[in-house]
Amino acid sequence: MLEGKKIRLRAVERVDLPIFVKWINDLEVTEFLAINPPMSMEEEEKWFANLGKTEDKVFSVDTMDGKLIGNVGLMKFNWEDRSVLFGIMIGEKEYWNKGYGTDAIETLLRYVFEEMNMNKVYLIADEGNARALRCYEKIGFRKEGLLRQNRYKNGRYSDDVEMSMLQEEWRERSSGQRG
Repeated sequence: MLEGKKIRLRAVERVDLPIFVKWINDLEVTEFLAINPPMSMEEEEKWFANLGKTEDKVFSVDTMDGKLIGNVGLMKFNWEDRSVLFGIMIGEKEYWNKGYGTDAIETLLRYVFEEMNMNKVYLIADEGNARALRCYEKIGFRKEGLLRQNRYKNGRYSDDVEMSMLQEEWRERSSGQRG
């Protein structure tokens, strides 16, 4: 279990799956995510069964009092270059804009850079997701580029922004916060 200031990251459990399916099928939650509802419980069960067969690491995000509010994941590990793709979903809307997502990301970054010794964490976000982009910039991610018409969802193409953070940037930022 990884602990932040407001959240804990823990292993995904089978009991989490119905809640994940509820979030995935909420169009407001998945508006900017690379997920295309509808999602059935059977499809989510298959995803869960395959988790142990991939390098992907997915964590459930709980509040300190144990309420499941989202999940974070690490995918596309490149061990030679020490880079990994990151994603997040805060599914419980009453926890949006209250710092829970920021804390979950910072907790995951601490794990990635300090425990896994990765050099780079990157993400791909819908250009229209202003709330997420502000959060990532506040944490210290830097824009690398624009992926034009990278996603087709809800009957339209949208551009994606690729952002990243390097281990040296994380260490610099972390030492500044402690000092």
